[in-house]
Amino acid sequence: MKKVFTLVLSLLFVFIFASCAKSNKTLIRMQHIEEGVSNPQTIEEYEEAIKKYDERVRDIQIAQSQIGIWHKIVGTRYLDKKLYGEALKSFQKALEYYPDNQNLYYYVGLCAAYMSHAALDFDATGNADKKMNYLKLSEDAYLRAISIDPRYVRALYAIAVLYEFELKEYDKAIPHLEKALTIEKKNLDAMTLLARCYYRAERFDDSIAMYDRIIENTKSQDRKTLTNQLKEQVIKTKEEFSKE
Repeated sequence: MKKVFTLVLSLLFVFIFASCAKSNKTLIRMQHIEEGVSNPQTIEEYEEAIKKYDERVRDIQIAQSQIGIWHKIVGTRYLDKKLYGEALKSFQKALEYYPDNQNLYYYVGLCAAYMSHAALDFDATGNADKKMNYLKLSEDAYLRAISIDPRYVRALYAIAVLYEFELKEYDKAIPHLEKALTIEKKNLDAMTLLARCYYRAERFDDSIAMYDRIIENTKSQDRKTLTNQLKEQVIKTKEEFSKE
């Protein structure tokens, strides 16, 4: 009985292999017919065959490029509707077509960060790992965007926000914000976050100096008032530390 089963199994493999080979040959033959290329012999016929298949390759590349663009558009539409999970899937799909696009990595990082907030709803069921997985994905995506374009301020600022408010690693946020401010010297949001990170790192003088820089550059009276209040808090904390 065992020998019969082995024989049947062997015949089955042979049949499948033969069918696949036949299918592949049929597909190639159909492609030849479609392109008008059968069995080139002369140099001219080979050159004509190459030209025809080059055109097919270009058509495929154009189609793939367009599909990638459509995935990105769908992702931004989902993002506008705050459907972050679906947006994340679309941007990840777009990356299959544009694996070196820093903007797509930025959007993946942004959506993953938002999804980490959604994961909080399920903490009671022991899904803390889910939240951290999203945060790790966000960090990796932002870092990838920065590696592609080291001057990408949006990603530099976004990863600093992630480190400060989500991962509580403000020391990691500082160099990214400092880099951002060498590119956009009057980015008030980056200044404000950097002053906060300096404060949390107990670099009080740097924090005070950054708040002064904000006051010097802002035209908003409300921002000046708030910044002065934050600066006074840093000065007070510095004095308390000096007494210890």
